[in-house]
Amino acid sequence: MVGSFVRGLAAAAALAALAQPALAQDYVIKVSSPTIHDVTEVWMTEFKKGVEERSGGKIAVELYPANQLGQIPATVEGVALGTIEVTAPASGFFVGLDPRFEVFDIPGVFDDMGHAARTLSDPAVRAHFATLGNEQGMEPLVVYPHGPMMLLSDKAVRAPEDFKGQKIRTPGATPIHVLPLEALGASPLSMPLGEVLPAMQNHVINGQIASSAVFTAFKFYDVAKPLTTMPNAFLIVAAMANSAFLDSLGDELEAIVHEEAERAIGVAAEWNTGNLERTLATWTEHGGELITFSPDGAATVLAASEAALPKVFADNPAAKEDYDFLKAAADKTRQ
Repeated sequence: MVGSFVRGLAAAAALAALAQPALAQDYVIKVSSPTIHDVTEVWMTEFKKGVEERSGGKIAVELYPANQLGQIPATVEGVALGTIEVTAPASGFFVGLDPRFEVFDIPGVFDDMGHAARTLSDPAVRAHFATLGNEQGMEPLVVYPHGPMMLLSDKAVRAPEDFKGQKIRTPGATPIHVLPLEALGASPLSMPLGEVLPAMQNHVINGQIASSAVFTAFKFYDVAKPLTTMPNAFLIVAAMANSAFLDSLGDELEAIVHEEAERAIGVAAEWNTGNLERTLATWTEHGGELITFSPDGAATVLAASEAALPKVFADNPAAKEDYDFLKAAADKTRQ
């Protein structure tokens, strides 16, 4: 009997010892993303590794890709309210909270993914946009390019006139998304990524504009085949954190979070270079078609975006200052 009692105490002590690391975690960071198997998931994973190691177990990072914590509007609201610590959707979904986010959706600023990454990682650019979302209790950890914007449609878009009559989902409802497509004859509408696949399957919409990696990660090749590159347009992700939570960490731990977010996006961006090639190869392997506009067609599509800028800046004066700043920064980082 005594032996059994002693063994019971030993087992209890062992269980208590195993539980100690969990008890030592003073903070938990929940990180949400609408996507999976992409640069954002690589960033999340690397961020978790770095923060947990450098904080000595004081911070636990939990990862929730593929809308596990809810659709994009719910997670954006969650970060603003403090029920979620970090979310990383397309930047356009934050425009309702801070109109300045619209600047990242303007086509023609960046030449390619490398150019976008160099510009957005420049210290002066990071400092300029560090106040994004502050009035709503949020702040950026990192802002980075996810991939080229592409249009998947059940009716192939090979030339500007092919937009006419199509209902197309956009990654945000801002004028820079809506007005150019309307000028080209399409009917744009904003829709969370998690709702797009059934909407296309049920023919509620004809297609969607998203980052290239999204289409293979969610197997959109089972729904439609024609995938058209949008000229000089890139999906920009903003990983936004709740400011009050970051403040609660104290200076040392907060610095670790910011530093690891920046380090992790460097690792993820390098991975993404090869992934973009793999993504397009996977698309064609599953019978998908890759379409690019002719030079004249691309110029027409870009002209529709440029024509929308006066309206964008009239509705959102802060965007003009940010656009001029970002253009100037992009000119300096152009190779």
